[in-house]
Amino acid sequence: MKLKKLLSLLLSVSICMSMLVSCSNDDSSSKADSSSSSVTDSSATDESSETDDSSRAPSVGDTLQDMRDISSAELVKEMKTGWNLGNTLDATGNPTVGAETHWQKVPTTKELITFLKEGGFNVLRIPVSWGEHMDENYVVDEAWMQRVREIVDYGIENDMYVILNTHHEEWYFPNEENKAQDIEQLTALWSQIAEEFKNYDEHLIFEGLNEPRLRGTQYEWNGGNAEGQKVVAEYAQAFYNTVRNSGGNNPKRHLMLTGYAASSNRMALSKLWLPENDDKVIVSVHAYLPYSFALDTKGTDEFGDGNKGEIDSFFDTLYDKFTSKGIPVIVGEYGSVNKMNTEERIECVTYYLTKAKEQGIPCIWWDNNAIVGNGENFGIVDRTFPQSWRFEGLVDAIMAVYDE
Repeated sequence: MKLKKLLSLLLSVSICMSMLVSCSNDDSSSKADSSSSSVTDSSATDESSETDDSSRAPSVGDTLQDMRDISSAELVKEMKTGWNLGNTLDATGNPTVGAETHWQKVPTTKELITFLKEGGFNVLRIPVSWGEHMDENYVVDEAWMQRVREIVDYGIENDMYVILNTHHEEWYFPNEENKAQDIEQLTALWSQIAEEFKNYDEHLIFEGLNEPRLRGTQYEWNGGNAEGQKVVAEYAQAFYNTVRNSGGNNPKRHLMLTGYAASSNRMALSKLWLPENDDKVIVSVHAYLPYSFALDTKGTDEFGDGNKGEIDSFFDTLYDKFTSKGIPVIVGEYGSVNKMNTEERIECVTYYLTKAKEQGIPCIWWDNNAIVGNGENFGIVDRTFPQSWRFEGLVDAIMAVYDE
């Protein structure tokens, strides 16, 4: 066995033995898309008034914040690198506020988010599943909304860019048969989110969809078919129109628009819907590359020159389709699973982020708080207090790309 792999194995075994918290591997949304190419308008409110809900804790969004009128291309230049709060607010199967610890066991604290910011991450993506927290009239449970808002504030108060999305929403299925009801519910949901967060400035970004796809079909992860791509585009338009027609700062809010399955597939990206004459939109895409190394738990644990082609092709596609035309992109999810191969992961993330940096594309590491076990183990931070890095060398490598 090569020396560096032996050292990596010993380090990973040490991590396993030291763990005090059981971390769930339950990310029910598989990321296999990387193998290709891998309510009505609620805006009629007073924008400048303070909240009437005296029972809620004070929030940075209680009054209308000044918002810079800058393009999304300018905004993403201020982003360095990001981290996903995975397996947390996006957990499903337990429709209570307790869902936050359903897939992993650590409640989210401001100390955790401060630790991340101090470690160099200035983008926080907060995946949220809303469907199980909505009643039959599509009204979101108030306690859930306020917990989401509290965690958003953790990021905003740390001067981070915060991306808020809809995640693991298995009530939408992008075909013509389901489209009308899906858009009705999606519009109702984003009307409420837009109203709740209308006062926040440009540090809060809305992302309308997460990996919308024809689940359980032959088209799920291969870039989709014409019907699925078309309906996803209509979902994106419904999200966009709902937010733009709402109050507060939302007419100028930066919005992330997602194509079919958030796929890196070139054809799927070519069908992504973008509005005309709006410079405050960002392309959202996910890419765990190279697939066999980064996501396939039964794939290779070695990263070498032969694996770089998938990464090169992906960023070439983003350049051809978007960044060469001044359209900004954020890779909302990327990373590599722990295969007891820390040094190889360091090599991969360095190459990946270097390519992204060349095009000014921020990338957000998927962290599901899973470190070891038989699953997609993307965790890089121990969330328990006092927080610490599980793979400090990997984090150092991420930051080194941006410190050059």
